[in-house]
Amino acid sequence: MVKSQFEQDSQIPADFPFVLVKAAEKTAAVQQLLDYIDNYQMLSSNAIPIKTMDKIVMLKLDDIVLADVNQTTLKIFTLNGVFTTTETLIHFSNRLNRANFIQISKHALINLDHLESLSDSFSGNMMAKLSNNIKSSVSRKYVKELMVHLGI
Repeated sequence: MVKSQFEQDSQIPADFPFVLVKAAEKTAAVQQLLDYIDNYQMLSSNAIPIKTMDKIVMLKLDDIVLADVNQTTLKIFTLNGVFTTTETLIHFSNRLNRANFIQISKHALINLDHLESLSDSFSGNMMAKLSNNIKSSVSRKYVKELMVHLGI
């Protein structure tokens, strides 16, 4: 659980507040919170530019369903179609920087807002059914983290 508190300080400019995070140790959750704070201003944008082979497309974050990489090609599945780029999944994920986007395998991440169901698959994996009848396998390595995000 995260607790917050406001403390007024006239020495700090109102446009550039200083945020201090205190914890017993710097865990992955603490680092995630720090990253969120560091990228807070970027979070106000509702779209992200994607460079395709012939143009730059602005994709609405709410429309992104799945990002899946195959070798050097990243396919971004949206409500309006599929867009292909050469960006790495890690770089794309860092640019998204939203809590509702979660990695489900070494090659894919999903928008939890488009997750319709999860079903058991083989060897401890799960199958994620997403909007637009898109499906993707959740690797067992990522199942626990997904369940935490879902509050299960």
